[in-house]
Order: sequence, then structure tokens, then C-alpha cells
Amino acid sequence: MTSIKNAVVVVTGANGGLGQEFIKQALDRGAAKVYATARMPRKWNDDRVIPLPLDVTDPASIGAAAAAAGDATIVVNNAGIYDYGDTITGTPMKRIRELFDTNFFGAVEVNRAFAPILGANGGGAFLDVHSVLSWLGVTGGYSATKAAFWSATNAFRVELAGQHTQVVGLHLGYTDTPMISMVTDEKNDPADIVRAGYDGLEAGEHEVLADDLAVTVKAGLAGTIEDLYGLSR
Repeated sequence: MTSIKNAVVVVTGANGGLGQEFIKQALDRGAAKVYATARMPRKWNDDRVIPLPLDVTDPASIGAAAAAAGDATIVVNNAGIYDYGDTITGTPMKRIRELFDTNFFGAVEVNRAFAPILGANGGGAFLDVHSVLSWLGVTGGYSATKAAFWSATNAFRVELAGQHTQVVGLHLGYTDTPMISMVTDEKNDPADIVRAGYDGLEAGEHEVLADDLAVTVKAGLAGTIEDLYGLSR
């Protein structure tokens, strides 16, 4: 398990709805410092928050951020993009590649860059933000990127166990953030999702199902494809 009290936390996608909440709650739990990363970092009214440029699609930017945050002990891998109405058959391949560049390749490269830093600083933890859509292919390329990142998180968990790095996967349904403001379905409160993620991290968990939908869909993976998707034989 990993304590947030006195930790040095890196949050990717810090300007987004979940990112801001990850920063707020890290500070509330006693983090000593939070690196708030984004392509265009914003100012924060707290000396404990360090704005840090990071474009997860740019390997040089990832390397520079890792060098600047060499005291990190927890990395919240939260940056991502989403297209409403995305389909695997209709979305242009150029856009699908852009989704993968951010949601998969960028996320994986962030973990690869920070893994040796966490190891050198005692092990620490990654909190990888996934989605219930990691398990449901209903949002085209986005679902595919999240499924791939889920698989990569499982691999990171196994490979980094030897350096005592905890790797937590956080799964959630639609959550009330600007990224999905166009979605009219019922949404989670970002504060509840972040609280569940941090609670799981501090409890030593490897995977957090942050809402009832995540619990239901994960359980459905043990059933049939017909039942999971409502398909006829």
C-alpha cells in the first residue's frame, strides 16, 4: 500500500475535471507536493502545486517532465481524449491513431519514464485511469485505447512488482467532466471517483471499480458475449 501523506504526486491531464480533483484531494490527504502537468499548464493558488508542461504524445516532453519531477513517489496517469459518437468502422483512421497516441502510447510512455524514478524513490505507485469502456467496445477507437491501456497496466503491475511499485487500475463509468459534457446519461461526481481511487491506492488494492456500472460490467466479463452486449445468437 502507498500513503499519500507526504508523497510527491504527479498528475497528468491536470487541467481536466478529474485532474483538478486528483490534485485537490492529494493535497487534502497531505501530499507534500503535486506536479500538475498539462500541455498548457495553468496557475495554481497553492505553493505545493508545481505547474509542469507535459504533452504525452511527445517523447521529449515526457522525458523532460520526468527529469523535472525526479522526486515523484506517486503518478496519476490520467490524461486522455474522447470523441463522442466515435465508431471503429466510421471514425477516420487518422483520428483513431490520435486517440491511441494519447490514451495508449502516451500513457504507456509516461509509466515507462517514471517507473525507474518510483523505484529509486522506494517503489511508490501508479494510479492508471481506465474506464468501464475498457471492457465494452461501444465507443469505437476510445474503447480500443482503454482496453489496450488496461492490458498494459496489468503488464506493468507484474513487471514492477520486483521494485515494490504498486500499480492500480481505476475503472469508472461516465463522470461529470467537461470532456463528456455532451453525454446526457447519468454521470458520477468526479469527487467520488477520485476518492475511490485514492482510497484503493492507500488500501493496497490493484484495481478499483469506482461505481456500480464498473462492478456490473466487470462481472459480466465472466458471462457470454451475448449477455454482455445484448446480442442474439
